[in-house]
Amino acid sequence: MNPQESTLYRYAELLASCTRARLTGTRGADDIYTLQIQDCLPSLEYLPDSGKVIDVGSGGGLPGIVWAVYRPGLSITLLDSVNKKCEAVREIIAALGIANVEVVCSRSEEFARSHREEYCLAGARALASAGVCAELLSPLVKTGGHVLTFKGERVHDEISEVADKWGMLGLSKPALNFYGGNAKCIVLWEKVKKCPVSYPRREGLAGTKYFWE
Repeated sequence: MNPQESTLYRYAELLASCTRARLTGTRGADDIYTLQIQDCLPSLEYLPDSGKVIDVGSGGGLPGIVWAVYRPGLSITLLDSVNKKCEAVREIIAALGIANVEVVCSRSEEFARSHREEYCLAGARALASAGVCAELLSPLVKTGGHVLTFKGERVHDEISEVADKWGMLGLSKPALNFYGGNAKCIVLWEKVKKCPVSYPRREGLAGTKYFWE
């Protein structure tokens, strides 16, 4: 293993042994490393070379910790609303000695109001449908930056239900980047203009009353 792989395998061991909070649905360090951590690696090519990046709904730190290990020149924020998870991930980061990542416990809608269009890229993994992710992430990203999310077999359905409404959030049409034998997909939007100040809407509304309807 190279140094990054060794650090990430140790990360898998810490996730597997964590008792403070349930940080991943996968059990056992080997499976966490293979099924969860390595699954984040295809996203590395879409990261900026420098600047601030945020992982929204980070949970146990995926993909943000993977990004931090492989891209030490980035400043990475892990955002999650569950305090137990945030505290556990802070302990893991300290144990790994990773210096370019911080954990913030907040709802994304609340956080976006005070950190509006501050990031070069906002990403999410296993957070919500593509349209809901776009609404939650776009307000955090500056013009010229990118929004990224990981998707599976339903990606075409999730994209088509929004149709051509992405511009309502200041986003381009999404680009679909398949990997894993085309079973998985990284969806990437460019932030082409400022997001209207009406977004983010109040907490919880993005997932119950869709912006495109």
